Amino acid sequence: MSDAVKTYGWEAKPRDPSVILAGKKNIKDPKPQTVASIKLPDSTLAAAVLKYAATELSTATFNHSMRVFYYGKAIHIQQFPEWQFTEETYLLACLLHDIGTTDKNISATKMSFEYYGGMLALDLLSKELHAPIEQAESVAEAVFRHQDIGETGMITTIGQLLQLATIFDNMGEHKDLVHEDTIKDVTARYPRNKWSSCFAATIRKENGLKPWAHTTTLGEDDFPNGVQNNKLMQPYD
Repeated sequence: MSDAVKTYGWEAKPRDPSVILAGKKNIKDPKPQTVASIKLPDSTLAAAVLKYAATELSTATFNHSMRVFYYGKAIHIQQFPEWQFTEETYLLACLLHDIGTTDKNISATKMSFEYYGGMLALDLLSKELHAPIEQAESVAEAVFRHQDIGETGMITTIGQLLQLATIFDNMGEHKDLVHEDTIKDVTARYPRNKWSSCFAATIRKENGLKPWAHTTTLGEDDFPNGVQNNKLMQPYD
C-alpha cells in the first residue's frame, strides 16, 4: 500500500456499516471522549480551512462540521484504531463536507450539493491552498460520497468515517458507537441550536430547487423527516 493511500485515508472499506461492525452494534462499548482529549490539527493548512469554513458556513453548519470531527475521532479511536489517515485530512473533510449547502452555493449550480461542494473543496485545497493533490482529492472524494449510503461496494476510509459521523449527528444512527457523555461534551462546545430542524429545512430546500438531487435517493420525505425527528439528539437541540 502506498504512503499516500495510508496517509490520506484512501484505503478501501466496505460501504455497509454492518460489515465493518461484523454485524454487531459496536466493536467495543464506547467510553467518554472529551473535546479536550482530542487534539485539533494546528497546521497552516488546517488553520486556513478552519478560517474559510467559519467565514463561509453558517454558525449552525460550522458547529455541525466540528461535531462530526469529534464524533468521528471518537469512533476512530475506540472502534477502528487500525484505520490510517492524518487527523488533518479528516478535519478538512469535516469542515468542507457541507460547503455546498450555503445559500450562495446551493443556488449557484444545478448540481447536487455534495458534488458541487466536492468541486469547491478540490479547488480550494489544490489550487488556492496548495495541499498535496492526493490529500485534496481524498477530501473531495469524501465530500462527493458522504451521503452515498448503501450496502454494496466500497468507500475510502475517510469517506466511511465521515458517513458514520454525519448520520450519527444528523439522524442518531449507530448510537452505540459514541458514549452519551461524549455527546454532552461535544454539544456543550459546539451547540446544536436546533440543528435537526435547520438541516431538514436545507434538505427540503435543495429538493425543491433540484428535484433530481442526489439527496432524494435517501428518501424525499423519509430523509428530512428522519433528520427532523432525531430522537437521540432531541435533548441537545
